[in-house]
This record gives sequence, C-alpha cells and structure tokens, in this order.
Amino acid sequence: MSISVQNNSSALLALQNLNRTNDQLTNVQEQISTQLSVGQAKDNPSVWATAQGQGGQISGLASVTASLNRASSISDVALGAGQSVIDLLDQLKTDTLSAQDPQISTSDRSALNADFTGLLSRISTTLSSASFDGANLLDGSGGNLSFLATSDATQMMTLSAQDLSLGGNIITVASTASINSTTTASAVMAQIDASINNVTSALAQIGDQAKMISAHGSLVNNLSTVLQTGRGNLVNADTAADSATLAALQVKQQLGEQSLNIANSMPNILLSLFK
Repeated sequence: MSISVQNNSSALLALQNLNRTNDQLTNVQEQISTQLSVGQAKDNPSVWATAQGQGGQISGLASVTASLNRASSISDVALGAGQSVIDLLDQLKTDTLSAQDPQISTSDRSALNADFTGLLSRISTTLSSASFDGANLLDGSGGNLSFLATSDATQMMTLSAQDLSLGGNIITVASTASINSTTTASAVMAQIDASINNVTSALAQIGDQAKMISAHGSLVNNLSTVLQTGRGNLVNADTAADSATLAALQVKQQLGEQSLNIANSMPNILLSLFK
C-alpha cells in the first residue's frame, strides 16, 4: 500500500465511514427520543403523507365524537324530564279521578283543584328546565337538532323536537284547566289519558334516536381507535430494535474513530525513514 502525505486515501475512507455511522446514530437517537420512525416528510415521504391523511381523519372523528356526546347529553336530559312529566300526568290523573266523586265536600274539591293547578305549574317548570347547553327538545323553543355523523360533515344525526307544552298537540291539557266540578274533571280526564299516550310516544321517538346516536358514537370511537393504531404502525418507532441498533452503532462509531486515528497516523511512517 502506498503512503502519501498529500492524499491519505485510507483516512478519507475512514472519515466517510465514520460520518455515515454518525448520521445513522443521529437518526436512531432521534427516533428513540421522539418515538417516531417517520417524524417528517424527508424520513419517508409516502408513509408520512399517508400518516398525515389519517391524522386528519382522526381529528375529524374527534369532532364527530364531541358532537355526538352533546347529542347524547341533550337526549338524556330530555328523556329524564319527559319521565318526570309522565309522573306528573299520573298524579294529575289521580286528582282528576278523585274530583269526579260527587260525594266529596267542597273544601276537599277545592284542595284537589289547588293540587291539580300546582301539578300543571310543575309540568311547565320541568319542561323549561329540560335544557342542556342551551338546547331544549321539549318546551317548543326550538326545532329539530342535527349533529355530525361523519368527519367530512356530509351526514348528520337528528334529534326531533317534541313540544310537550301544556295545551299543545301532545299534552292537550291546558295550563288553565281545572277540576272544580265533576263535569270539568270528566272532560279533563279524557285529555290526560290522551296526553299520557302522546308523551309516551314522543319520548319513545327520542329514545330511538338516542339509541342510534349512541350506537353510531361507538362506531366512530372504534374507527378512531383503528385509525390511531394504523397510524402508529406506520410512524411509531420500534424502541426495542432502535435500542439494539443504537448500541451497535455506538460500538461502530468507536471503531470508526480508532480506524481514522490509525489511518491519520500512517503518514508518520514516512518520518521514520529520515531517522
């Protein structure tokens, strides 16, 4: 092997190998610190682009989940309030049935009517309180509510408004109704029976829609989990393998430094010729 002071090819080759090892070592250290094998486009353009697309879908599904969670809360509040309304209607029915007894005293009838009026007021209060995040399905203050069903907002889930206000199409008993006589009590009884059936049907519709929303929410959560797992498989680093590679590269780096030192010392052989 020829030795040249001006052009030490062995040292240049050793330096190239050492620089290559240092670059590999830097990449592995970055993967271990970030836990990502593909952290930027230059690492692997096609995989990075795919992962970015999946990341956008995951973000979109997070918005869908938030919208569906709001829908579930609104429906839960509505169904809870609706059940309270049915309970109050049952109590109205009890008072009305008692008021149809022609043998009760005037004072007892007056007390029944007062209780009846109070129950009507409680129905109105319950309906006005059946709100979540400003949305109320039962008091007639708003229409149907739509919620995100897909990450591109092309499909929606719906909760139908059900106006349970007194004197409406569902609860036909007027807010001014009374049972101060057997005649009025008899007329109100028919309205109460119809109202109980109507409210039951209205709540069943909300319940069906709430069930669909809950099922779709589970589907969205599962899809988001699958996408997150798939994205992780694409870009996450294999920590165990990277740790082993790091140890090997560190040894290789030390050997490269020793090789470079040996190659750099070779021209000194020429000096020995002049001793």
